[in-house]
Amino acid sequence: MPIVVQTLHEATYQDQQDLRKIYHDAPPWLFAPFADDLQLIESALAEASLIAGRFNDRLLGAARLQRQGQVWHLSQLCVRKITRRRGVAERLVCEAQRMAAQQGAQLRLQAPAGHLEAQALAAKLHLPLDLL
Repeated sequence: MPIVVQTLHEATYQDQQDLRKIYHDAPPWLFAPFADDLQLIESALAEASLIAGRFNDRLLGAARLQRQGQVWHLSQLCVRKITRRRGVAERLVCEAQRMAAQQGAQLRLQAPAGHLEAQALAAKLHLPLDLL
């Protein structure tokens, strides 16, 4: 069964629990400009900017996708620690690229300056990176 990427408009109780687990092990810099994981999740759900990768009815990874005209920004990308290194982040990025291209937009990865993880991901996936 493949990983299904979807925009979350509403989150079930189980989705909320999965999102908390996804962002539980994230480094603090990932939440900026939000104070913590809960604020990020609530804000992204309210503005319908949260995309998530689902496998067997459970969320494994999530990211914030801001759709702004011709340039879309993907940020706060995180995968559950026990699921990392299995292609979930790459699947989320590729699907976000496909969604942006369908709307005639360019996808750009957005991350705070000085974080090598984001730079490495952007280079691997040939994505432009905007540093904050």
